[in-house]
Amino acid sequence: MRLRRFTSLVLTVLLAACSSAPPAADMVAAPAAAISPEAAEAYREARDVDCQAAGGTLQRLGRLQREQCVIPYVDAGKACSRRSDCTGQCLTGAEVAAGSAATGTCQRDVRQNFGCRQRIEDGKAQGTICVD
Repeated sequence: MRLRRFTSLVLTVLLAACSSAPPAADMVAAPAAAISPEAAEAYREARDVDCQAAGGTLQRLGRLQREQCVIPYVDAGKACSRRSDCTGQCLTGAEVAAGSAATGTCQRDVRQNFGCRQRIEDGKAQGTICVD
């Protein structure tokens, strides 16, 4: 009975590793009795392999230091005037008054989602936003 339960847990964790969505908070902070160290390590290794296969690296980001796959965007640094011009966001290089006409560059990767940034949409600078 215990082996069947353990096997089900490992299969569930491995299946979750195939998902592109981040793990649920309760999965990350689950008590040790719910997830064995071996299953947690298998999950992390599977995420790392998938991330590397996509050309990225697992990095701890933001105030919570959650591990995320950081993959460089193919159009990083390209001139843009709206989000649809980019894989990620169209960002200003320097602070511009909100509502002013502006051009930007496509963000390099998800790391630029943290800290302060100013987006460009329809050729106009938006307000600055800061994210931990």
